[in-house]
Amino acid sequence: MQVCCIKDPKFKTNVTVDEEFLPRQSGDLTIMYDVTGTYESNYWAQVIISNHNPLGRPDNWKLSFDWRRDEFIYTMRGAYPYVVDSSDCIFCPQGTHYRDLDFGNVFNCERRPTIIDLPPAKANDTTLGLIPKCCRNGTNLPPTMDPSKSSSVFQTQVFKMPPDLNRAELSPSQNWKINGTLNPDCKCGPTPKVASRKCRVSFSSYYNDSVVPCRTCACGCPSNTARTCSTNAPSVFLPPKALLIPFENRTAITKAWADLKHRTVPNPMPCGGNCGVSINWHVYTDYSRGWSARITIFNWDETAFPDWFAAVQMDKATPGFQKMYNFTGTALELNGVNNTIFVQGLPGLNYLMAEIDGANPQKDPRVPGKQ
Repeated sequence: MQVCCIKDPKFKTNVTVDEEFLPRQSGDLTIMYDVTGTYESNYWAQVIISNHNPLGRPDNWKLSFDWRRDEFIYTMRGAYPYVVDSSDCIFCPQGTHYRDLDFGNVFNCERRPTIIDLPPAKANDTTLGLIPKCCRNGTNLPPTMDPSKSSSVFQTQVFKMPPDLNRAELSPSQNWKINGTLNPDCKCGPTPKVASRKCRVSFSSYYNDSVVPCRTCACGCPSNTARTCSTNAPSVFLPPKALLIPFENRTAITKAWADLKHRTVPNPMPCGGNCGVSINWHVYTDYSRGWSARITIFNWDETAFPDWFAAVQMDKATPGFQKMYNFTGTALELNGVNNTIFVQGLPGLNYLMAEIDGANPQKDPRVPGKQ
């Protein structure tokens, strides 16, 4: 049997509601909490985290929120609580009300749970996986890079408490927060005023043997700088090989380079950039009709990054962009302006390794991952 339904333009509903709902808001990152099934004492919800930022992404995201009515997470698919513990329920009102429930199977009873994504290996797990767009290790790529990987999905079964024991009574959680590795914290709710994201970039060229390092405290200053470094002193020129050495091991080579070039250095020395990832922009050639540059990306963190990408904005040079070698480069038009080049690794070569120990950890400094 086939049925065709046509909307009646003259129909008027007689159902009224007391509350008005705000239209769906937009943002760099949106979180949809969608109740897919309700029962007397519990319900199933599907959570969709969507990345809409053309140049940003959450890495290894952690999602947290507050329950309002003593709810607790019984089970999940596609994600997992950061803390699996039901002790907060057993000797509390939840344990008193659900006397026949086996709390050994309960995932989490925290009033403010933190949820983490599962690794790709769990995508086909019959107990925790088999949810489309789940298990991406907490990485939502920007839609400009891969729209099919810009969202994460998980499902959760939530048990309710009296007096909300009916199918229609639901109390949405509040105070949502999501953050990740190498990402600023995201504030959920009305669009806040936030500081622009900071990037650590050093500059060098074929016609100068010194490197201009990133700014002092480019990504933040250490909490205690007493007798160690200056947060106000300008950064000091470096020899090229210093780019491969962690900041804490550069002092001797930096001072030696300054002596060689007859330059003075501040005392105390300036603090580093304190960024997990840095970029070196090296002017490689320069001709009357164009120029070329070499880009090197360094990972100073202990976390490796699959599917890495970078973006550079150049108001005058982007319209003349021709080609990129070893990386994939694409000119993007954002907000009607063609001034951005989107850079990512070639297929199979887009994994930015983490920082590792040197050949002899007793005397050699750690080595950054780089491309």
